[in-house]
Amino acid sequence: MQKIVVSATVVVLLGLVGCGIERPPIPEGIPPGPGTPVPAIDLDAPGRTAVQLRDWADGQADRLGIPPIALEAYGYAAAVMARARPGCGVAWTTIAGIASVESRHGTHRGAVVGADGSVYPPIVGIPLDGSPGVALIVDTDGGALDGDPVHDRAVGPLQFIPETWARWGVDANGDGVVDPQSIDDAALTAARYLCVSGGDLTSAQGWQRAVLTYNQSNSYLRTVRDRAAGYSIGRAV
Repeated sequence: MQKIVVSATVVVLLGLVGCGIERPPIPEGIPPGPGTPVPAIDLDAPGRTAVQLRDWADGQADRLGIPPIALEAYGYAAAVMARARPGCGVAWTTIAGIASVESRHGTHRGAVVGADGSVYPPIVGIPLDGSPGVALIVDTDGGALDGDPVHDRAVGPLQFIPETWARWGVDANGDGVVDPQSIDDAALTAARYLCVSGGDLTSAQGWQRAVLTYNQSNSYLRTVRDRAAGYSIGRAV
């Protein structure tokens, strides 16, 4: 997916929440736990179906340090994949772990996730121009998604490069637009990509394969694992 350096540029370690308060240790092992079960919703409802998860998200967003709108998107993506690819088992905690590393859940550099799931201002990574430590990816979309007609850049809260988005992007909020700057579209696209890449994400091998396909870095995998595992027990990391 050629995202190694791009992802590294947006890693921002979250500060500890509730300093001075003893919290349970982050569980070991792979895959990380699935977290609070996503309640059954009507996946075929019109419009932004993820809004049905509002109570579920509001009940844990503060202690997880995740914007409720983003958490709704992660839960919805996991629910959709549970029906579309029941053998995959991608959990919302894994999607959240990746989104945390990639963009702090759509809040990188002061961005905000709006009520409709749109991230503003748009999140755009560095040019993949082949400079030291950076992959070289010549422009594939005429700058349509990343504003760069020379080199590709990763875009959106889940940091997809344009050529990958063109192949895997999906409209998750029913607005008729496949938008990498939509937390809904980006979360479901990431879930689809992970399932295809890893197969059975309830197995250690499948989970590791999926995350390493998303970003070919062992340190990235460990960070995603730690954050997802923290979310699985109801704590921010």
